[in-house]
Amino acid sequence: MRSHYCGQVDSSLIGEKLAVVGWVHRRRDHGGVIFVDLRDREGMLQVVFDPDNSDMFIQAERLRGEYVLAVKGILRARPDGTLNPELSTGEVELLAKELIVLNKSKTPPFHHDENPSEETRLRYRYLDLRREEMQRNLRLRHDVTKTIRSFLDASGFMEIETPLLAKTTPEGARDYLVPSRTYPGQFFALPQSPQLMKQLLMMSGFDRYYQVVKCFRDEDLRADRQPEFTQVDIETAFMDEDAIMGLMEELIRQTFKSVLAIDLPNPLPRLSYAKAMELYGSDAPDLRNPLVLTEVNDLFDGVEFKVFAGPATDPDSRIAALRVPSGGALSRKEIDSYTELVGCYGAKGLAYIKVNDRAAGADGLQSPILKFLPLEAVQNVLDRVKAESGDLVFFGADKSRIVNESLGALRDQLGRDRNLLEDEWQALWVVDFPMFEENGDGVLTPSHHPFTSPRTNDSNELKANPRNALSRAYDMVLNGTEIGGGSIRIHDPEMQSAVFELLGIEPDEAETKFGFLLTAMDYGCPPHGGIAFGLDRLVMLMAGADSIRDVIAFPKTQTASDLLSGAPSAASADQIKELGIRLRPSR
Repeated sequence: MRSHYCGQVDSSLIGEKLAVVGWVHRRRDHGGVIFVDLRDREGMLQVVFDPDNSDMFIQAERLRGEYVLAVKGILRARPDGTLNPELSTGEVELLAKELIVLNKSKTPPFHHDENPSEETRLRYRYLDLRREEMQRNLRLRHDVTKTIRSFLDASGFMEIETPLLAKTTPEGARDYLVPSRTYPGQFFALPQSPQLMKQLLMMSGFDRYYQVVKCFRDEDLRADRQPEFTQVDIETAFMDEDAIMGLMEELIRQTFKSVLAIDLPNPLPRLSYAKAMELYGSDAPDLRNPLVLTEVNDLFDGVEFKVFAGPATDPDSRIAALRVPSGGALSRKEIDSYTELVGCYGAKGLAYIKVNDRAAGADGLQSPILKFLPLEAVQNVLDRVKAESGDLVFFGADKSRIVNESLGALRDQLGRDRNLLEDEWQALWVVDFPMFEENGDGVLTPSHHPFTSPRTNDSNELKANPRNALSRAYDMVLNGTEIGGGSIRIHDPEMQSAVFELLGIEPDEAETKFGFLLTAMDYGCPPHGGIAFGLDRLVMLMAGADSIRDVIAFPKTQTASDLLSGAPSAASADQIKELGIRLRPSR
């Protein structure tokens, strides 16, 4: 039905007879001549219907948006003055000789040039996907995936599929459970990641594995989360973290070079978790933003101002200052909005000092907190942050977690609001993560997952000081978004038992949940490690999209529903009975 895609036609084909198919993007009647912009996945081509062919012309008069057409005609140059430089086909047009309406269309709920609500876009996703932006995003996703596969294939990796119906194991989020018909009362889980299976593949002798794989997590959603998402899952044996990180950053560099013609730094910078939190309040810092947090605990030791006095001497707290160049221009309304922002992260307020005239001493400063602080301490803070006239300095004083999260979010928001981002792309590795975190009850939980190796090889040393232990984990961050995370895994059964013990996982529980993995480790487990890249997040950033929903063909809403198909939906009574389960009314 087609000799050429619409968007691939150019002046080299002038005079040839072409056959094209596609959708009516726009129809225009210019006093006896009808023009149709015909659209397919490669672009648009202007088709001209001349009244000399009366039957076809009458048919063309009835065309409407989104009708599906097959057209044959002669390609010709557009007349002078009618060229369209915005189209790749803007120098030519197809003079129609034959027209077949393959299918009609109802009036669409939105036009391509409109900006409908996301609910409308998702409900009529098949129409939304016809838009140029969405076509471009999914083509980009294809190109990224193809490039990644080619790189890994050339580097000796094998793509191996792992099960989607698996055993439920604790990995940090709620599982999606699938009831078993053949084993009533028992359940499969959809995998949150192929973590255990890819470790088993290393123990099986496949020392370089990868998979572009669907993963599932039943958790609260946001712009960069979906209940089902896609990972580029990678595992290797007999490689340490430096070798893995070097190979993986080459993968990302080659992907950016091949797909976007962008050169990322070589090598990527590395930043310890502790330094990232100290300077940026985040373990996924956006290095395009020049703003940094400055530690000032020592400068307020002994002051009477209670907001600062307590955190100044509390080892679990911090006082950090954030200098905003030319921030003195911020209005009270803007400062109040930033106060609301940090309040979302637990901060009780947002102290600040405006530096109107640095040379004027106290008379050149403006702040509600100045009367509570000794001038010497204030001047020392301004010296440390290198404040100049016209600047503003924000403060966070509370438990370290609250200060980091609130000032980290404030830093990101200021970077966007004040156009401070200096580069288009900034990537880095964050390394030396804590091995464990403490929950509110003081119980240890894994910072990554319970199979991450600590830096020490001595299990007794780990058990003696677990709260200060570092892991062999690493995250790749791009423009303030984590796009990949991995670690060297535990390959020693004794160390794995020690980690389970510290996490409060008793031997019987470990055997129940992970027995198949622990047994495999007893039969010659090689040292191994890997990483998983979030394909949706990576493509979202490369496409310049605001949400991963814009780079997924058929995504879910933020409430994990599918407006297109109506999922989730009720199952029939017979289906539920066959599964051996009974539903109770929700309370």
